[in-house]
Amino acid sequence: MGLKFHPKYCSYFPLLVKALENVPGDVLELGAGLHSTFFLHWMCLDQNRMLYTYDNDPRFYEIANQCAADTHRVILVDDWDDAPIEREWGIVLVDQKPAIRRKDDIRRLADYAQCMIIHDSQGLQSHHYHYEEIRPLFRYKYSYMKVRPHTMAVSNFIDVRKWG
Repeated sequence: MGLKFHPKYCSYFPLLVKALENVPGDVLELGAGLHSTFFLHWMCLDQNRMLYTYDNDPRFYEIANQCAADTHRVILVDDWDDAPIEREWGIVLVDQKPAIRRKDDIRRLADYAQCMIIHDSQGLQSHHYHYEEIRPLFRYKYSYMKVRPHTMAVSNFIDVRKWG
């Protein structure tokens, strides 16, 4: 399939685990992944919560769709603007393509998500992600920087700084 694999692609796991342990409610995954989708599928099943995975890449959609179940909806989107994501969420994992698009969906979800886990948050990549535009939207922010790429947890409802 030509998909690249590297352990650094799942550097968000520590924050995602903390979110799953501390934040109730449905989970939204923006951007399916070889790690995140299967991990979230099993964790949400175990915790009896709904998981919604959205992706705009047919290759990743096909991989993620193997997980489709009563507790896991997998949706292929043509245009992120048309994705019906504006509703209440417990956790949102932001890791979709194109990279520049992430800030727009983070902005859309700022008042809907109890907590967002945002991958690739190191400053060196700001020309790809422009996360500096969305940081002021959140009351609480915590950056996990033990490994690269960094991951950020943001919330207007939960003090994610305590996860550090």
